[in-house]
Amino acid sequence: MQLEDYFNFLAPDDIRLKGTRIGIETILFDYLFRAKTPEEIAQTYTSLTLEQVYATILYYLHNKQIVDAYMKDWLEWGDRMREEQRRNPNPVVERLRKLKAEKMAIPTHGAQVSHR
Repeated sequence: MQLEDYFNFLAPDDIRLKGTRIGIETILFDYLFRAKTPEEIAQTYTSLTLEQVYATILYYLHNKQIVDAYMKDWLEWGDRMREEQRRNPNPVVERLRKLKAEKMAIPTHGAQVSHR
């Protein structure tokens, strides 16, 4: 089996583990930025095998420059999407934020709590 056989190369910016919807960025983010061990990652994503996690890390190590660029693009895309959501919030999310702010503004001192 070739290392590439573990993956579906759907697009230059979309590499997923075969038989899953999980992209390599998911595993590599935990490995590179959260310092999780392969075993911890496999426990988090129970649809993956430990072999698939190791294959992803090995793919990264063998293609470091390409995968570093892939990860950089993915992180920048995430930043752009969060900024877009911040500038144009979903009306439901905005309403929930407003309700939460109103709830937090209600003074609670003097209120009696029943312990039944």
